[in-house]
Amino acid sequence: MGSHRPTPVNASLFRSVFRRHAAGVAVVTAQGARPAGFTATSLTSLSADPPLLSFGIDSSGSSWPTVSSAEHVGVHILHEEQAQLAARFARSGADRFAAPTSYHTGPHGVPVLDDVLALLVCRVVTRVPVGDHTLVITEPVHAEYRDAGRPLLYCYGRYAALRT
Repeated sequence: MGSHRPTPVNASLFRSVFRRHAAGVAVVTAQGARPAGFTATSLTSLSADPPLLSFGIDSSGSSWPTVSSAEHVGVHILHEEQAQLAARFARSGADRFAAPTSYHTGPHGVPVLDDVLALLVCRVVTRVPVGDHTLVITEPVHAEYRDAGRPLLYCYGRYAALRT
């Protein structure tokens, strides 16, 4: 892999490296004065016992004010046919919950997107500022999943599906 000389890692280089890391795509939602949500590829399972997961959120993003005070969030794992939904929740300035987004109020008042591959409603355990993001650690209190379907992936700046 080329030269072994140390290379300063700036934000642009860091993003270029991580474009090569395929990640599952989730949408995180929370309820405040209005529903808020964003697309996340930073979802991580932290612990099985107790069940804990984390995600990162841009501390200057439009969803942060709602997520920063929410007691519960919805974590929606998208299926391969939901690239448009992922793009809508990633778009800055969009009314992400307007049609054609289909959702309902779920457990703990969390906005729950319809027809996703899997859903976790989670209690926020802690928020940790990390650089220009905040790491949110949560504990699932409700879970649902479909028996069929394949996850949506994100790699090289594009949404993709598994090839099997």
